[in-house]
Amino acid sequence: MAPAQRKEIETIVRDYLLKNPEVLREALIELQRREKAEEEASRAKITSDPQSPLFVSENHAVVGTPQGKITVVEFFDYNCGYCKRALDDLVRLIKVEPELKVILKDFPVLGPGSVEAAKIAQAAKRQLKGDRFFEFHAKLLGVRGQVGKAQALAAAKELGVDMDRLAKDAESDAVREGIEETMRIGDSLGISGTPAYVVGKEVVVGAVGFDKLKTRVANVGKCGEATC
Repeated sequence: MAPAQRKEIETIVRDYLLKNPEVLREALIELQRREKAEEEASRAKITSDPQSPLFVSENHAVVGTPQGKITVVEFFDYNCGYCKRALDDLVRLIKVEPELKVILKDFPVLGPGSVEAAKIAQAAKRQLKGDRFFEFHAKLLGVRGQVGKAQALAAAKELGVDMDRLAKDAESDAVREGIEETMRIGDSLGISGTPAYVVGKEVVVGAVGFDKLKTRVANVGKCGEATC
């Protein structure tokens, strides 16, 4: 295309848009619709695959009933105040739902202290299983103020873990890669804060409370979807 032709076309397009600015609004709305559809398709691909790292991984803890028919995944940060308050909701949910499997994923988005705490938690998970790890998890979420390496080490020591092994595991490539895996999964699901849950195929963001979580879990048991 010759420069003169290009300039003529650019002038025509510019004049058209100036006379019809609503076209830009319509284009933006369509762009947002397409982006939302792409995000939903990306989420569905992950949440619909029972073998995806969201559900099957050595890098998360499983509490509740490991072979339960219904799964709830929680992304949390040990420095998240909402996560601390939401712990009671999760404990209560596990008590009233005997077929509930809960997957806990460290998602340390609130600074270096959160990352250090997540590393210790990942290392502790190699020694503490099931209810024992959940006890550690609850202790750490119950700490007032900032949580970091020191607080996580204290909680682990209180539960009698091998501290030398813990220190070695916490600095291992496996622990680092495990946290990175969870961060990638969270990003793929569009999660940017905590707590966030996956119930059925639905991503639930925020400390929504016991009743809303229970309703979604009940719906999964009833119709296979968090919202029937």
